[in-house]
Amino acid sequence: MQVTAQMVKELREMTGAGMMDCKKALTASEGDTEGAIKWLRQHDLATAEKKAGRIAAEGIVDSYIHEGGRVGVLIEVNIETDFAAKNDEFKDLVHNLAMQVAAMKPAYVSREEVPQEVIAREREIAKAQAVKSGKPEKIIEKIVDGRLEKFFEETCLLEQSYIRDDSKTCEQLVKELIGRIGENIKVRRFVRYEMGEGLEKRADNFADEVAAQLAK
Repeated sequence: MQVTAQMVKELREMTGAGMMDCKKALTASEGDTEGAIKWLRQHDLATAEKKAGRIAAEGIVDSYIHEGGRVGVLIEVNIETDFAAKNDEFKDLVHNLAMQVAAMKPAYVSREEVPQEVIAREREIAKAQAVKSGKPEKIIEKIVDGRLEKFFEETCLLEQSYIRDDSKTCEQLVKELIGRIGENIKVRRFVRYEMGEGLEKRADNFADEVAAQLAK
């Protein structure tokens, strides 16, 4: 199938990718838009892996305060150059990640940050639950590993499903932008405050409310 300039233009508007990359993606997918988007994502992720070791010492600190002042987030995300830190796509990424933290309450940036004692505790709990449920010994370790993966997906920001597009994780969101901008990006740290947290148990589904509003 012939790839037209209009097809390239439309894909570029949808993805923000470069013209040549859009043309390559459409050619590889024989004109199929969904296939081209998938190709671009894979290409961006591969590019991101190559840049992962490069130093990212610039960046920005952004904040997000949920309506009513009930939840506040500060987040620091680093990039290689001050010039790239001023890029609108980068700023949007940082702000979207701050909203993700507000909505989904991650405890860590990545699984590498999770203390070994926490992992050991979660593994012990998962194993005890599997044994209590009467699961065969030969599959208990697989069950424990699966539940530990679920724990990482729920508590690590980069492994969480992105609230505005659950077809990708926050890590994929970051890597896709690395591919487009051409610089390494690192989520360094964040802190989340919830009004009244630690003073009493909340009886409502506040986190679910925030997530639903931000996903709109």
